[in-house]
Amino acid sequence: MVPGEGVGAGRPVVSFGEPEGYDERVRPRPFGARFRPRIAVVTACLVLGLGLIGGAVTGSWLSGEPGDSQDRGSFATAGGLWHSVPVDQLFPPTVDGQGAGPGGADRTWTRIAVAPDSGCRNAFDPLLRKALAPVGCGRLLRATYTDATRSYVTTVGLLFTKGDAAAMQSLATRFQNDGLGRRTDLMPRPYAAKDTVAANFGPKQRASWTVSVLTDAPVVAYAVSGWADGRTVDKPLPAQDAMASGATTALAQAGLGNEAQGLADRVERTLRKTVSSPTEQPS
Repeated sequence: MVPGEGVGAGRPVVSFGEPEGYDERVRPRPFGARFRPRIAVVTACLVLGLGLIGGAVTGSWLSGEPGDSQDRGSFATAGGLWHSVPVDQLFPPTVDGQGAGPGGADRTWTRIAVAPDSGCRNAFDPLLRKALAPVGCGRLLRATYTDATRSYVTTVGLLFTKGDAAAMQSLATRFQNDGLGRRTDLMPRPYAAKDTVAANFGPKQRASWTVSVLTDAPVVAYAVSGWADGRTVDKPLPAQDAMASGATTALAQAGLGNEAQGLADRVERTLRKTVSSPTEQPS
């Protein structure tokens, strides 16, 4: 006690701090300091994760992108179209090719014959049949068209394979990497229908062609074109080359590459439209 002051005036003041814990190096540290940052980090991660998940779901709804199961369903649906869809839907009686001709000229093709659906034994040359063997042959549909002037004839085909998605992707990669679609010994055969302008459309009349291996459907689409008067062609050209800028051969100038590519593209487009909406009729 200090003389002259009251009781307790000189009592020392005692304060109690936070209890200490120990970190991994056995150094004293306040309890709670170890956990507060971690709780904050966990909370932030949780909020961020929920935000990303919500954004992804919302984006999927907005974009309408199909999921894996839908893709597989469409692939399987496409494989059965050959017996469930009318031929007029796969091969329309008239096909409009706006801008499909040389220089962006319009084209109109009229169907003149439809081949009976069949297998592939006599439909392809031996080497092409061998190249397509890894995916198998389920059914082959073919139709032959002529242009508005009846100067050209074009056979377009849809080969429905037995291959799964992996097999179709492998075949497409091989056609792309090995240039199989540009080899003259792998040209598709035409369908020559009697009593039509395509009656003389045989293997020697093939002028230009294209082959497309689809990866979203078990289908190989192709087209092969030639002159309607039955003239033979010594040096056929793949459609890609016949349509190239500056190509000066007679078949390139005539637009036979455009005939094959333009008709094949539109039949393939119709097929995809049918897969997405099987009951929709083409315009």
